[in-house]
Parts: sequence; C-alpha cells; structure tokens
Amino acid sequence: MTSARLDAQPAAWAESSALAGLFTQTAAIAEVELKKVLRDPTELFTRAVQPVLWLVVFGQVFSRVRGIPTGNVSYLAFMTPGILAQSVLFAAIFYGIAIIWERDLGIVHKLLVSPANRASFVLGKAISSGFRGGIQTVIIYLIALALGIGIRWSPLNIVGVFFGVALGSAIFATFSLIIACVVKSRERFMGIGQLMTMPLFFASNAIYPLSLMPRWLRVIALINPLTYLVDALRGLMIQGGESIHSLPADFGVMAVIFVILATIASRLYPTLVR
Repeated sequence: MTSARLDAQPAAWAESSALAGLFTQTAAIAEVELKKVLRDPTELFTRAVQPVLWLVVFGQVFSRVRGIPTGNVSYLAFMTPGILAQSVLFAAIFYGIAIIWERDLGIVHKLLVSPANRASFVLGKAISSGFRGGIQTVIIYLIALALGIGIRWSPLNIVGVFFGVALGSAIFATFSLIIACVVKSRERFMGIGQLMTMPLFFASNAIYPLSLMPRWLRVIALINPLTYLVDALRGLMIQGGESIHSLPADFGVMAVIFVILATIASRLYPTLVR
C-alpha cells in the first residue's frame, strides 16, 4: 500500500506541474494578444459604430412594427442582447486572419518549436478574444443607457453578462482559428468568414424570437451557439427579459461547444505551417 502511494505521488506532481505550465503559457499568450489591442485600440472603436447603427436606426424603426412578439419588453430592449451577441460574433469570427498573418510572418513557426503546450496557443487567443468582447459589452451598456433601455444593474447579472460574452467570444474565435487552419489563405478566409457571419446571425434569436421561424430554420437555430448566447444575455441583461432555456443550460451548451472546438483547434494548430 505504501509503495503504491509513493508511486502515485510523482504522477500527481507531474500532472499538477503540467497544469501549472499550461496555465502559465496560456496567460503569456493572452498577455501578448492583449498588448496588441492596447497598442492599437482603433479596431475596437470602429466596431462600436455597427451596434450604434443597429440600435439607433434599425431598432428605432422596427420598434414600430407590432407584429413581432417580444413579450413584456419593447423591441429595442429585446434586440439589445442580440446586437451585443452580433458584435461579439463579428469581432471574433475574423480572429483567424490574424493567425494566418502570424503564419506568414513566421511567428507560428517560432511558437511551434517552443516546448509550450499547443493548447495554450488556442486558449490564450480565446481569452484575449473574451477581453475584446468585454469592451464591446461596455459599449452596448452605454448605448442602452443613452437610449433609456431598462437594464438589470445587479452586480451578479452584470458579471453573468461579461462571462457569457467572454465564453461566446472564445467560441467564435476558436471556430475562426479552425477555419484559418483549414484554408491557410487570407483571401479564402475572408470569403468564408463573410459567408458564415450573416447565416449565424440571422439563424438565431438575435433580432426575432424563435417562434417566428419556420421549423427547418428553428432546427438550425437550436444548434447555433449564438442562439444560446443571446438567450443567456436576454435573461441576464434586460428588465423583463426571459431566457427560453435555463441559464445553466445556455452556459452548459456553450461550454461544451467551446471544449469541442478548442480540442479540434489545438490539434489543427500545428498544421498551419504545412
């Protein structure tokens, strides 16, 4: 018994050391990515224009349409979480083009010859994407406040919104990384990225409820991770807003999707240099 315990201790120490190493390497990659954002924040401000247009122009017009069932909230309030999710999607889905750029500059080659865990490259970039999504969240909150939209200001709700946005950003950034690993070309990536964004957005409950969709589109929406992000944000963010699914279900589905995508991306990342 004593010998078995002694044999198990080195294995436990090795596992603990590997996890600590993965955490440290992931933090280092995330730090590098965040420095890029802080040095050139113009992208974040330019992306703030789109949600302003959607909420101020599109939202104001469609709030006059009475045929869209939004429950006890106005249409403008109903679509606010959807526009936040859209901003997250549009910012993260093109994250892969930066990976291709790094491949062309030889940065990916240098990373791959390092002893760092390949998963740390993916997780670090996912975390930095979550930070970008957090900035988008602040922008949407400010716009909603200016438009007089009823927001739930409970600290727990706000933390939940930021966590949901970070998880959603990580999902779409990782998905973008997978596309980049497959196509390996900026031109092809831009075409596929543009092809994917609008179907993901419109095949969700971002700007209309699932009940208005035909059955075939509703099936697609139920496998769309953006649907679960919007559903969680709507329940957490808006006064009177309700989630169709429970919050644990929304976050659980997104977490499972992220784990699957991160696993695939970690395996595909080394193929960038081939």
